[in-house]
Amino acid sequence: MSSRTVQFKQVDVFTPLPFKGNPLAVIFDAEGLSTERMQEIARWTNLSETAFLFPPTDPRADYRVRIFTTAVELPFAGHPTLGSAHALIDAGYTPKTPGRLVQECGVGLVTLAERDNGEWAFAAPPATIAPLTDAQNARLATSLAPAVIDFSAPPAAVDNGVPWLVVRVKDAAQCLALSLQGSAREALGALVAEAGTHGIAVYGPHGAGGVATFELRVILLGAENIEDPVTGSANAALATLLTQQGKRPGASFTVRQGTALGRAGHVNITFDDAAPGAPIWIGGASVTVIDGTFRI
Repeated sequence: MSSRTVQFKQVDVFTPLPFKGNPLAVIFDAEGLSTERMQEIARWTNLSETAFLFPPTDPRADYRVRIFTTAVELPFAGHPTLGSAHALIDAGYTPKTPGRLVQECGVGLVTLAERDNGEWAFAAPPATIAPLTDAQNARLATSLAPAVIDFSAPPAAVDNGVPWLVVRVKDAAQCLALSLQGSAREALGALVAEAGTHGIAVYGPHGAGGVATFELRVILLGAENIEDPVTGSANAALATLLTQQGKRPGASFTVRQGTALGRAGHVNITFDDAAPGAPIWIGGASVTVIDGTFRI
């Protein structure tokens, strides 16, 4: 089989510090790779996601990306969106519009904006929101006990390209103490599947003056619990749901994620109600950890 060498970066997303965020593999110049080959590469990198960069097919876009987990292709994901943008700029790319990038992906065009501190943020894609039924809420409360769900912000399945069951608990301490084991995990896994989501995104507020506004944990339930270090799509889902529920904690807020894994993910969320479409911006730092070449 013939091969060629392309540029490769592995970046850590939602952190300025290597090894404290969510890693992403970025493969440049992926033209000519089949879907099967990209999936094979993503299984080999063995990261939560691998991003493949292509020239755009839409003239409004700066680049096109295809995003793969180790098992499937995703139409959108948050940390690959920020990580791909960082990798592209780090490689010397000049955006068509200064301070703006337009990513073409499975959900369409996603706009990214550069912040004054040099971080990038993406505009959360549109999402569908499906609240749980009373019976489902009762099952959910039993599965998460002894954590106490805050039903003033009702749990809901939120799908912006990656569907999550978003649940608010009493406080950040309960979020961090959450342990999903045994029959409770099985019951919750069945509920997550019933809601058509990939997993559960549990969040709780920190006290005034805390390290962040909310603590967030994202857990995929299957044969074993797999916790995601920092999740852009889940943070976008949370921000969208808070908006729909009238629960936004001001014009901006912050989320800490990955604490239970020894990470230090930090997500900045900003609401731009004055702009057309009232975008919700999901941002954070990224850092390149590995910079080299990749034989494809």
